Amino acid sequence: MPKNQTIFICSNCGAQFQKWVGRCLECGKWGTIDKNPTTISPDEKTEETIYPTIKTVPLNEIKGVETKRITTGISEIDRVLGGGLVPGSFVLLGGEPGIGKSTIALQLANTIQNTFYISGEESTEQIKMRADRLGIKNNSLILANETHVEKIIATIKEKKPVLVVIDSAQTIYSAESDGEAGGLSQIRVCATKIMETAKTTNTAIVLVGHVTKDGEVAGPKTLEHLVDTVLYLEGDRHHFYRVLRTVKNRFGSTDEVGVFNMGQNGLEEVKNPSALFLEERQENLPGNVITCLMEGTRPMLLEIQALVSKTSFGYPVRKASGFDLNRLHVLIAVLQKRVGLNLESYDIHLNVVGGLTADEPAADLAAALAIASAYKDKPLDSHLASFGEVGLNGEIRPVPYAEKRIKECEQLGMKAVITNLGAKNKLKTSEKVKIVEIKNIQEIIKHT
Repeated sequence: MPKNQTIFICSNCGAQFQKWVGRCLECGKWGTIDKNPTTISPDEKTEETIYPTIKTVPLNEIKGVETKRITTGISEIDRVLGGGLVPGSFVLLGGEPGIGKSTIALQLANTIQNTFYISGEESTEQIKMRADRLGIKNNSLILANETHVEKIIATIKEKKPVLVVIDSAQTIYSAESDGEAGGLSQIRVCATKIMETAKTTNTAIVLVGHVTKDGEVAGPKTLEHLVDTVLYLEGDRHHFYRVLRTVKNRFGSTDEVGVFNMGQNGLEEVKNPSALFLEERQENLPGNVITCLMEGTRPMLLEIQALVSKTSFGYPVRKASGFDLNRLHVLIAVLQKRVGLNLESYDIHLNVVGGLTADEPAADLAAALAIASAYKDKPLDSHLASFGEVGLNGEIRPVPYAEKRIKECEQLGMKAVITNLGAKNKLKTSEKVKIVEIKNIQEIIKHT
């Protein structure tokens, strides 16, 4: 008679193994593999259980329900949420440690009446110190320090607040799951319980989570499929601005971003990001070109800088900050082959000012113009902007939302825009902005 099969389970991530191992092959933890108390017998036969069928409803018989969103009063947050918080929604706010997640979460809690702010990282006295530093004085904001998720859920069901902020996912734990707080199994169980609570109590819940550099180990990446909305707070510690980006949103668009400035009173929303990114630029310098990129439905003007210098070694160096390095290599090859610029013996450095990432194809033309300007050591007009995708044959391809980009350039005082509008996007000639329409990059580089 065959023996029973023993299963070994990792208490941190729940991975299963047929034999004991010292280190879990899934999460990399040591000493977390334990024998499962239950065994499976190959000869054991189970009777088939008959379940009742589910109730189905045709789509046209379902009445639409209009849900009134909870506006936060912070327009940049409302923008990325699609108009405000939806009652009963589960929002995940992620970001690297120290980027300002707890700060923006406390500011969010301050804007809505009857809000609970529950922290597993700070005591209530420490939260009060941070609130005083941010100038928050709200008598309806309730603070608590707790890490037991069952106690948090019981409090939510009893008090029924409008909004609950839990900081953070790495500190809470459930008594019904094994493993340490912050482990994959604990995070999944806690998130599932919180999701169920949000739906049954119609309470909006914001869960703060830390993201590691790879975003995989015990981070919010494991929770994205569970929550309704995923927000990531991005930015560089060496710069004052922060970008709140929507990665997933069941109740709105995922294209919007919110821009904030890190000040003495916390994160301050930026109404005009283009003016912020261009306020310190210097005029009439070679290698500096303005481009207009789209962040959702919002156009933003950014400055792209290029530095071209004679290489000191046999192999030239190509470096990019805020720009795709592979795309930079393609643009350099196009400039060499199609335009005839001798760049094979020059080091090329490309930088997007402000620490932003120009990952849109519309930045190709500005990057190519910046490289050509730096190579020829000839500055371009400081009131000139450009956008367009550069093909392998040097052709300039049109990009969407050309009218919005040109209007943003006009508002920021640009005098001319270099682009290719395409046959289907002919715009009326602007009195303030001259549109220089080109078909290929050779037309403009030779006159740069």
